[in-house]
Amino acid sequence: MSDAPVSYDGRRFRPVETTPNGEASGETLFEYRQEGDTVWATYRGGAVTLGTLVARVEAGGALDMRYAHAAADGAMRTGVCRSVPETLPDGRLRLHETWRWTDPPDGVEAAGTSIVEEVAADRVAP
Repeated sequence: MSDAPVSYDGRRFRPVETTPNGEASGETLFEYRQEGDTVWATYRGGAVTLGTLVARVEAGGALDMRYAHAAADGAMRTGVCRSVPETLPDGRLRLHETWRWTDPPDGVEAAGTSIVEEVAADRVAP
């Protein structure tokens, strides 16, 4: 992980690892934007029909975020997440995420972890 300033603007990410209680998958594409220390994104794919997130950039580039999405099963989900960036040898970002549903589905664990990695523009399709 790095203390260098991180820009999320224009970057796209896909999950490469997640706990079973998450709804984002390798089919979910996150498209990030940034203005100052405010970051936002839209995401969709797999079990997510459409989602949005908003975050503040903390020291070292970590993100303190809130998210909401419409799930393919018709449910609405909300949660909080902390994402810590790592710069990969090829310059792409990997985000180590610790998240928690604020409205967990019945019988589903309320917290989990994920790793999402930046995808190159020519590799956006799943």
